[in-house]
Amino acid sequence: MTEQQQTPATAAPTDGTAAEPSVGTQVTEQLAAEPDTAPVEGLPAPATETPTAPQGGPAAPKDRRVLRAVLRWTAVVTVFAALGAGTAYGIAGMERTDVPGLATESDGRWAYPEITRPPLPSGSPSPFDTKNWAQAHYADLRALLLPAPEGATDDKTLRGADGWLPTKDFLNVFESKEDRDDVGQLLTDHGLRHIAARGWTTPDGTGTRVYLLQFDTGTVADDIYGELTTYGAPLHAVRGAAEAEFDDEYPTAADFDSMSVMRYSYDEVKPYGAEQLRQAYLRAGDVVAVVLQSRKGTAAAVPFQQTVTLQSQLLG
Repeated sequence: MTEQQQTPATAAPTDGTAAEPSVGTQVTEQLAAEPDTAPVEGLPAPATETPTAPQGGPAAPKDRRVLRAVLRWTAVVTVFAALGAGTAYGIAGMERTDVPGLATESDGRWAYPEITRPPLPSGSPSPFDTKNWAQAHYADLRALLLPAPEGATDDKTLRGADGWLPTKDFLNVFESKEDRDDVGQLLTDHGLRHIAARGWTTPDGTGTRVYLLQFDTGTVADDIYGELTTYGAPLHAVRGAAEAEFDDEYPTAADFDSMSVMRYSYDEVKPYGAEQLRQAYLRAGDVVAVVLQSRKGTAAAVPFQQTVTLQSQLLG
């Protein structure tokens, strides 16, 4: 047998001196801290196999060392598991934007106050109740206006007297005198009851105006809606957008309910003027709504879509 094939670590020394304990034996002895585990002078090192304890007797010393080592490692694993679980709980309990690396950038939506429909007069049906053949909104039309988002400055010129906007003030929305005259005659012929309006300007300079026009029935409102809009473009040019076209990029998923609220939305044809103007026409029961939103340079699409959707929800 060659020198490389010998295993001197398992053989007792031949000069009668005690065997030098191996590194593994030293570590085991330190962990166990048992006085009876040190090698006895003049005796061979302990066998690698664990001796079998006598029936009913105490466990062998190495059994105790193994057991204690297992217990120590179990305790270490338990501590790390507890730390890991605590960390996971802490992250799960945080808002996404509070976790480094997981912050979500804003998509441009505005922070509106809580939106709720106003109460109906006692015994009055909702506009799309099957018993409401006229599709009439019995709630106060002024209470159906979308509130301004947080941080916006109110446009007091649209408040009108007691919250009702004069028809002539609404007609100023249109660019040419011819369009103002035509729309004015249409409103008279279709028996316009009143107009409620609200406007605001957000800190980024985006201006919004919302007009609600109420008629006697849903059928009349549908007729006037067809006189103001077509699929391709509005029939009467609005100030600030001499030409407009149907907004193909407006997502239909943003619509509230096509069964109760109809929508045509338009974008200004490029090149824009000083401002970009977006506009939408809604028809919900006996109400026709006009939503205009503009901003110097370009007007973001998301807040416009958000505004139209929330106003649709109030009317639906």
